[in-house]
Amino acid sequence: MEDAPLEFTTRHRILPKDASVLSSLNPDSLALVLSSPPYPMISMWDETFSLQDGRIRELLSGNQGWKAFRAMHDVLDRVWAIMAPLVMPGGIVCINVGDALRTVDGTFMLYPNAERIVTAFSNLGFSVLPRIIWRKSTNAPNKFMGSGMLPAGAYVTLEHEHILIFRKGGKRVFTGDQKALRRRSAYFWEERNRWFSDLWDLAGERQLLKGRAARERSGAYPFELAYRLICMYSVQGDLVADPFLGTGTTALAAAAAGRSSIGTEIDPVLAESAATSLREQCSPGKIAHSINRRRMKEHLGFVEEYRTRKGELKHRNTCYDLPVITAQETDLILPEIAGLEETGGEDDSLSLRHRPWRDRELQPPFAGA
Repeated sequence: MEDAPLEFTTRHRILPKDASVLSSLNPDSLALVLSSPPYPMISMWDETFSLQDGRIRELLSGNQGWKAFRAMHDVLDRVWAIMAPLVMPGGIVCINVGDALRTVDGTFMLYPNAERIVTAFSNLGFSVLPRIIWRKSTNAPNKFMGSGMLPAGAYVTLEHEHILIFRKGGKRVFTGDQKALRRRSAYFWEERNRWFSDLWDLAGERQLLKGRAARERSGAYPFELAYRLICMYSVQGDLVADPFLGTGTTALAAAAAGRSSIGTEIDPVLAESAATSLREQCSPGKIAHSINRRRMKEHLGFVEEYRTRKGELKHRNTCYDLPVITAQETDLILPEIAGLEETGGEDDSLSLRHRPWRDRELQPPFAGA
């Protein structure tokens, strides 16, 4: 099997434009598309959709809910059609979206955003894979809507969103040094068991944005959600795209995981916030180091617990000289950001240098772990 260099670079581009600019990318160049688009029929995104299609404002003001719903998804469909030819054979698309609850013309109802997007990608020829339900933690004391304690006019609350997963064609084929990169990109056995569940309990993250208008247009998209999906569905060095970048969580997670990224964001305030966050968090010793350290500490805790319950683990990781459950984990390497270079230009791009992660505080236990 051919080898690949332990040190590598990734590039990260943020384009303050709409997603149509991505059509200039080479076909089959994206390993993963990961995005949380504006949710149709959620009021905070009405203006965003209306700016793309003036009919939407008229439909909403005319209380034509279903027609507005369809028109909003027509806007999203144009983006999905742009992305489809850019995804490589076997590449994955992950879309985080919530359904909408809204009263239009006195009638309260649900608008099924998730199912509409499934239909869109099915029509584009993608295979629909099992989805993940993201259950958003809430401290709200009220678990009902409507008439409270009296039947039958109350409604259940929506406390989850959907992570829709699609694949282009059959399974991705790895050749040459891609096989080595795939093995280095492995996750721990216990992470696999947690990540590949169809129910995730993750708290939403507060977005730190400049200006009230931008804050109102940004959704809570957790770093952990993006980071998991990038580790699950791409390998180190791959290109990940987000056509609705928002505050840049996808780009930041890609950088921490050792993947390249490209994202578009039509709102200049959000695009600037994304670029600033990327520059600040991608310095050596920051986001990548902290998440790698957390993953390793969790694995060492798992090793200790496993030994107590079941005995010694059968395999050993060669980079970190510590026990692992399976042979597929023996070449696992956590990528560390070792250097940053701003290339400037309109796309606010960064070039990052990656190398195998190390931690002096955690290093001594490895040999005897």
